[in-house]
Amino acid sequence: MRVAVVENMKNTGLGALARALEEAGAEIEWFRVWRDGSLPQDISGHDALVILGGEQSALDDETHPHLPELVRLTRRFGDAGKAVLGICLGSQILARAYGADNLLGAAREFGWHSIGVTGEGRSDPLLSDVGDEFTIFQWHADTFSLPEGAVCLATSPVAENQAFRIGRAVYGTQFHFEADTEVVRQWKGEFPGTIERIAPGWLENYDELAARHGAAADAAGLAIARAWVSLIERQEAGLLLQATA
Repeated sequence: MRVAVVENMKNTGLGALARALEEAGAEIEWFRVWRDGSLPQDISGHDALVILGGEQSALDDETHPHLPELVRLTRRFGDAGKAVLGICLGSQILARAYGADNLLGAAREFGWHSIGVTGEGRSDPLLSDVGDEFTIFQWHADTFSLPEGAVCLATSPVAENQAFRIGRAVYGTQFHFEADTEVVRQWKGEFPGTIERIAPGWLENYDELAARHGAAADAAGLAIARAWVSLIERQEAGLLLQATA
C-alpha cells in the first residue's frame, strides 16, 4: 500500500494515523510542500493521498503557489476512486477541490472539544465506532461549506461541517483526529506563543485538560484512523485489494 502524505507545515506529524498506517504495512512517501513545493507528479504511484494541516488558508495561492496544483491533484485522486483524507487545512483544500466555499476566520476553535455525529455519520465506516458524540482536538479558524454531493458526517456549534465524505473514500475532517496526546504535547512545546495568544490560559491548564480528555480523544482518533486506512484499495498483481486483505 503506497500512501502520499502532503505536509503543508513543518513538523505537522501523523500521530494516530501513523500507527494505523504502520499496522497496515503502508509505505509512506512524504511531500513537504512547505520546503520545496514538491507534489506527486501523477496519481499512478500511490493508492491514497493524505493532506495535513497548516497555518495558511486554503485560498493563500499568492504566498503558497503550490496550492492550485494541490487542489487539482486532490480532485484527480478522488475522481479516480482512490482514498483521500484531508485534515483541517486539508479538509478545506478538499472542499475547494470539489467546488465548495472556504469561509476564512468564521470558525475559531482550539483544544479538546465535543463533536456530534450525524445520522449519516453513525452508519458511515469512518465514524461508526465512535458513538453519537466524541471528544477530539481542534485547531482552526477557517471552515467551509459542504461540497455538492458530499455527506455531512459530524458537526459542532462552531463549525457545522466537521467531517464529510464524497463518494466511497474521499474524507475531510475539520478536527485533528490524528493529534493524539503525544502530538498535542509536541505542539504545546513548539507553539507556546501562538497558543497563549489564541487560547489564553490553556497552557496553564494543560495538565488538567490532558488528563480529562486525552485518553478518550486518543481512542476516538485511533478508531477513525484505522477506519480510513481500511478503506484504502491497492493495486497488486492486477487485482484490487482492500487494505485489510
